[in-house]
This record gives sequence, C-alpha cells and structure tokens, in this order.
Amino acid sequence: MDVKRSLTRQSLAVAGVCAVTDTGLFLTLGPPPGWELALLLGWLLVADAALAAPARFSGFVTLAHAALVLVSCMVLSDFDGMRVPNNSGLLVAGFHAGAWLRPVQAGLALLAVIGALLASVAVAGRYDGDWRVVLFAGVIPNAVLPWLVGRYTTARRAYLAELEAEAEQRRRDERVAVQRAVAEERSAVARDLHDMISHHVSAISMHAGAARLGVADDGPVRRSLAEVESASRSAMADLRRMLDLLHGHDPGARNQPGLSTVDELIDGVRAAGLPVRLTVRGTPVAVPGSLDIALYRIVQEALTNALRHGGGQVEVDVAYRPEGLTVAVVNDIGAAPQRTASRLGLRGIRERVAVFGGDVSYGPDGGRWRTVVSIPLEHP
Repeated sequence: MDVKRSLTRQSLAVAGVCAVTDTGLFLTLGPPPGWELALLLGWLLVADAALAAPARFSGFVTLAHAALVLVSCMVLSDFDGMRVPNNSGLLVAGFHAGAWLRPVQAGLALLAVIGALLASVAVAGRYDGDWRVVLFAGVIPNAVLPWLVGRYTTARRAYLAELEAEAEQRRRDERVAVQRAVAEERSAVARDLHDMISHHVSAISMHAGAARLGVADDGPVRRSLAEVESASRSAMADLRRMLDLLHGHDPGARNQPGLSTVDELIDGVRAAGLPVRLTVRGTPVAVPGSLDIALYRIVQEALTNALRHGGGQVEVDVAYRPEGLTVAVVNDIGAAPQRTASRLGLRGIRERVAVFGGDVSYGPDGGRWRTVVSIPLEHP
C-alpha cells in the first residue's frame, strides 16, 4: 500500500468534509442577501481546501482559519439565527499546527487561535461575564484540545520510531554476537584439531619415511610404507584446508600476511637500518592460507634474529620447485651472543615446519648464519 498516496486521499477527504459542512451551514440561511455572505463562503471554502496542503504550509493555514473565525463572526452578526460560524476547519487546522509545526511555531499558532476565539466571542456578544464558560466551552475544546492531540500524535510517532530504531539495533547486535560466537567456536575447533591430529599425523609420516628408507629392496613393504607416508602428507594437506575454513579464511576477504607481503616486511627491516635483498625463484604458486601465514612468520622471525644479532647484508631467497617450496634467510654473524629469545624463536620455526611435514636447518656457515626451510607441496 502506498502510504503517501493514502495520506493524500485522507487529507482531501478531511478538506472536503469541512467544505461541505461550511456550505451546508450557510445554506441554512437561505439565499445570500448580499455579496458579503457569498464572499465569506468563498474564502471559507478556499481555507478548507488548504487543509489538504503539505505540512510546511500548516502554519499559514492555521492563521487563515483563525482570522476567518473572527471575520465570520463580524459578518454573521448581521443575520438573525446565526452568530457563531462552524469551527470544523479551525479544529483541523489546530491539530495540524500541533502535529506538524516546530514547538515555538506551534505555540505561536495556538496563541493566534485562542486570540481569534476570544475576539469572536466578544464580537458575537456571547460573553456574559463568566470566564469559565468561555474557557471550557470555547477555548479548550476549539483550540487547546486539537492542538494537544496534534502534539501527542507527533510525540507518539517519534517514540515509535525510536522503539523501532532500538529494536533494529538490537537485531544487529544479536547478529554480530552470533557471528562472533560462530567465529570463536570455529577457532576453538581449529585449535583442538591442530592439537589432537597434526602432530600425530606428522609423526606417522616421519616414521613411515624413516622405515621406508631402512628397507633395502623395492618390495611390497617399501611400497606400503611409501603409501602411508603419502597418505599422511595428504591428510595434513586436508587438515590445513579444514583449518583455513574453520578460521574463516575467505579468498575475497582482506589478505592475511603471507609470502605475497614479505616485501612489506623487508621494507620495515630496511627502514631499521639493515640492508635486505629478496630473491624469488621459479613460478609462484598458491599455497594453503595456514602455510602461507606460517612461512611469513618464519621469515619474520629470521629477519628479527638478523636484526638483533647479525649485521651486514641479509639475503632472503624464496624458491618454488615442483616438489616443494624452499625459503632461505642468510645474514652475517654479529658479535652479540645468542639470547634465550632467539633460541625460543628457532624452536618456534621448528614447530611450524614440523606441522607441515617440512625440514629446517639453521646454523653458522662460513661466517654467516643460514636458516633454510623446505616444505613439500601437495599437487592434485
């Protein structure tokens, strides 16, 4: 249903009823005896039609009806049987003033209506000295009450809009809370899966590989061990993909740190005063998100150690090969001794590499410190 069109129809209906009421009241006087009565009826009909005007004109419409009440009393005072005009248009105009005008403007409109009513009572000669009759029979029902109903309507509409806004905000907060709870539950499940499965599967793969190398002939046992090793690595790849899903990694979302952002990391190290050269060999391929983040952290840890304890040129080499991916970080050995924090960082590198079934080596090599990480890549 078109609300705007419905309100327009209702406004036209109200204006039409007021016009019919004023016309019927004048017809009770019989044929107009003079031009004054006909002119007054014409102005009243124009004012009644203005009741259907937009809200921004409600102040002018209210003033027009207030003035016509006074003029009507002056004109009708010359006719027997009718001293007070019909106030239906004034009632509607007072309601519009209370409902549609700002507080100050609405208050001024109310004073204008009250003044017109008091003046009309004096002109019509109906004041008998009892102000209570004027107040309770004239001012309150014809001016104050419609105006208060209009103010109440506006306040109630604002209150309902505020309630709706609060309800919508609560719905949004509930959706955010549900999404946060789902994300936290996913992270908890991912951590549990990592703790329960990844290290055990990595151990199976390493033991199967060691046993396979210990078998001399290429018989069924060696082939079975090779199958176990391959299946373990495939299981680790599937587990990593599941962890990416549970962590909510979305290819369309904002990129997490990875090999594609290593150059930004290197720029930060260069800004700290350590020269770094990055070399990428082979064709870069997409790797699982968890592995991509792990490799980034490994390079970050190696560069941090070089910044703390090394000196001179640092070389970062990333090599993409069909069988896997190799990351090497080489830096000069400085005079500062290795601290506990560095040993913990190297242990963290070992743990990260072990999760993905890779190999890591680090140590001095001809006056330089070399950290090399090799990760096998599963191909479909």
